[in-house]
Amino acid sequence: MDEQHSIGSPAKKGSSRISRVRSASDEEIVEKTPHVQESLIKRTLKILGPGFITGASDDDPSGIGTYTAAGASLGFTTLWVALITFPLMVVVQFICAKVGMISGRGLAGILKRYYSPWFLYPAIFALVLANTINASADLGAIAAAINLLIPIPIAILVVPIALIILVLQIWGSYRLISNVFRWLTLALFAYLISVFFASPDWGNVLRGTFLPTLHLDSSYLATMVALLGTTISPYLFFWQTSEEVEEEIKMGRKLLRQRKGATHSEIRHALWDVNIGMFLSNLVMYAIILATASTLFKAGKHDVQSAIDAAQALRPLAGDAARILFAVGVIGSGFLAVPVLSGSAAYALSEAFGWKYGLEEKLGRAKRFYAIIIAITVVSLLMNYIGINPIQALFWAAVINGVLAPPLLAFIMHIASRKEIMGNKVNGLVLNLIGWGTTLVMAVAAVAMFITPH
Repeated sequence: MDEQHSIGSPAKKGSSRISRVRSASDEEIVEKTPHVQESLIKRTLKILGPGFITGASDDDPSGIGTYTAAGASLGFTTLWVALITFPLMVVVQFICAKVGMISGRGLAGILKRYYSPWFLYPAIFALVLANTINASADLGAIAAAINLLIPIPIAILVVPIALIILVLQIWGSYRLISNVFRWLTLALFAYLISVFFASPDWGNVLRGTFLPTLHLDSSYLATMVALLGTTISPYLFFWQTSEEVEEEIKMGRKLLRQRKGATHSEIRHALWDVNIGMFLSNLVMYAIILATASTLFKAGKHDVQSAIDAAQALRPLAGDAARILFAVGVIGSGFLAVPVLSGSAAYALSEAFGWKYGLEEKLGRAKRFYAIIIAITVVSLLMNYIGINPIQALFWAAVINGVLAPPLLAFIMHIASRKEIMGNKVNGLVLNLIGWGTTLVMAVAAVAMFITPH
C-alpha cells in the first residue's frame, strides 16, 4: 500500500528540482530540461535547494562561536581544516540526499523500516536533546546580536524572536519557507566581507591553509574535535533526507511509489546543490577563522568563546563596520538554523512514530509534527531564563552529537549500499571510501572528545 505522509501542491514553474513525469506504469521517466535561453542565474537558483540550505544552516551561531574560538586561540593554524572538511561534508550530505530521493523516505523512516528500534529510538532521543540545547543557545545568540545593534535587553528579545520563527514554520508554506531560508543565507556573506577589514598577513594565511599543523596538546585537540563536530552534525543528516522528500512532495509526488527512484539528472542536480551549499559553509568557516586570527589572536585576545564576544572584541580593532557585519551574520544564520534544528527533530520523531508530517502540511493535518516544533522552540526559549551556561550547553550538545554521529554515519553508509533501498544507484567505490573514512574520523573524534581534558 502506498504511503502518503504529507500533501504537497503539484509541480510549478520555477521548482528547485528538474521535474519527472511518470507514465501510468510508473516505469517511464521523461525529464524536462531548462529552456536554452534561460539565464545562468535562473538555472543556478533552480539548482539551489535542500543542500544549499543545509550548508548554510551548518554555520549557525554555535558553529560561528567555535570558528571564532579557533581563530582567536590558535591563529591561522586551523585554516587547513576547512579544506579537509569540505569533501567529507559533500560526500556525507550527497549520500543523504541520494537516500532521500531514491527511497522516498526520510532517514528516520528508513531506519524504522529496515533496522532495529533499539538503535532508532535512542538515536532520535539523542537528536531531539542535542537539537533543543543547540536551538536554545542559537536563540540567545540572535538576541545578543540584535542587542549589539539595538539596545533592547536580551531577555526581552528572545520571546519575539522565537514567536517569529514559529509563525514562519507553522503558517508559512514550504515554498515560502524554503525561499526565506535561501535569502537568509545572504547574511553569511557578512563574514566574507569582514575578512577585508581584518588586514591579514597573507603569508601566514597561505601557510595555515596549505601546511597542516598538528599539536598533541589538549587545547589543540579539543578545538579539532569541536570543528569536526560542528561541521558534520547528525541533525544535518535528518534534515537533508527529509527535505529531499519535501521537494518531491512539492512537485506532486504525494505517494511513496511516486517518490521512489531518481533520474541521473536529478542526482546530478542534487550533487551540484550539495557542493554549492557545503562550499559556502566551509568558505564562511574559513573566513571567520581568518578574520579572528588576524585581529583577536594578533591582539592577544585568545579567550573568546562566542561570536558575540568576537563582535564586541573586534570593535576597537576593526571599527564599527566589523561589529555590525558580525552581528548581521549571527542574526541571519540563527534565524536559519533554529527552524532547521526544530524541524529536523520533528521530521525524525514523526517518521519514527508514523505520524503525518511536513512543512507543506497545514497545522490541522499534521498536529503532532507541529506540536514537536512548538515544544522544542518553547523549551529552547525557557532554557534562556533558567541560568544554563550557554557555553556549557553547547559543549554537551557537541558531546551528544559526537557520540551519535559515528554510528549514524555507519547506518547511512550501510543504507546507501543496500540494493533493496537504493536499487541500481548504490554507492560506488569513491563514495564508499570517503564515506567510511569520514565515519572513522568522526569515531576517532568522539573518542578524543572523552579522553581530551577540557
